[in-house]
Amino acid sequence: MRKKSIIIVVLFSMLIMSCKENKKNKMSANQTTKEVTAKDVLGNPEYLAISYGGYREKQREVQPTIQELKADMKILNAMGIKVLRTYNVHFAQAENLLKAITELKSEDADFEMYVMLGIWIDCENAFNFSNGEPNHNAESERNAVEVNTAVDLTKRFPDIVKILAVGNEAMVKWATSYYVEPWIILKWVNHLQDLKTSGELSKDLWITSSDDFSSWGGGDPIYHTEDLEKIAKAVDYISMHTYPYHQSHYNSDFWKVPENEENLSKKEKVDAAMLRALDFAQRQYDSVSNYMKSIGVNKPIHIGETGWASISNGHYGKNGSRATDEYKQGLYHKHMREWTNKANISCFYFEAFDEQWKDAQNPLGSENHFGLINLKSEAKYPIWNLVDEGVFDGLNRDGKPITKTYNGNLEALMKDVLVPNTNYPKD
Repeated sequence: MRKKSIIIVVLFSMLIMSCKENKKNKMSANQTTKEVTAKDVLGNPEYLAISYGGYREKQREVQPTIQELKADMKILNAMGIKVLRTYNVHFAQAENLLKAITELKSEDADFEMYVMLGIWIDCENAFNFSNGEPNHNAESERNAVEVNTAVDLTKRFPDIVKILAVGNEAMVKWATSYYVEPWIILKWVNHLQDLKTSGELSKDLWITSSDDFSSWGGGDPIYHTEDLEKIAKAVDYISMHTYPYHQSHYNSDFWKVPENEENLSKKEKVDAAMLRALDFAQRQYDSVSNYMKSIGVNKPIHIGETGWASISNGHYGKNGSRATDEYKQGLYHKHMREWTNKANISCFYFEAFDEQWKDAQNPLGSENHFGLINLKSEAKYPIWNLVDEGVFDGLNRDGKPITKTYNGNLEALMKDVLVPNTNYPKD
């Protein structure tokens, strides 16, 4: 009997230990499946961000397929990208992207990708001059459809959509064909915040508007309006754009080679210019931060868009500012990632892949060439190192493996690099 009692005690002890272990495992599983929120990913260097379109052809009517989107997601994931920015929900691309990510998550429990879903906002008669001039103080009827579609997608894919961005450069006045007055952005930001308050949308969903640094008060005082202050207080964070690349033509003081650098080598002049480009971006960031502080707003500020083109036959090419080539693109990408990662600023680098629809009538136009990977599935200079590290092994885009531009020959690349120029006719 004593032997039988000992056996029962041992079995009971083993049962108790097993229950504790199961409970521990369940707790561990719950911890690992904790929902990731915008607060977790924004400003976190472990969640690199990028702008993404995925269009291959010269018109957006040719939509990327779910299989093409999945291939792109695998490539970006291999690059360490975990947060994407999109721009509108007009087309099937946005919904199909969310479906593609869902499929990848079901195939691999460790796959992570989140989305800042763009809501396109524009004014009455935007881009459609047959109906009259753009009316910037009235909005397109399409805006309500756009917002409602984005809300629906957010409800359907809450594990992926973590941020809603109301408008893309929708308030900056150089967007003459479509910009809106700030009250329109404020209206939709408040609408989405109300949906969070009512419980229709998650309280952890973050709402912003993604716009030029000047639209966020960092430039011309003309933008310092009561409605802008209200927007700044209504959003969950500030998403600002900065483009030293474009300013090499439009505001080129920083781009001019100073006298004390005239005797440097070509490469040294370019290297120094790209440090000045970084400084320019940092000063624009600081200008927004200073304005926000001046109106009593203390919210995170992240970079919703910045980038550098690799080809241009226009303002930024050989006969212009000479800002354009893969070497400069590589330095800018490196400098921006290092700065923003260290400062815990999310940087939605523009962009993942070249998209030729942006300037379809001009194949060498800079807008077609901001991608880190071109349409031949070649990694540009900024990410040659990732090819060397083998991160793309086994992956392909449109049936082609990811190789290097210039066949990886830096000497050949440097032949296309030009010293910055500001002495040319400007229109």
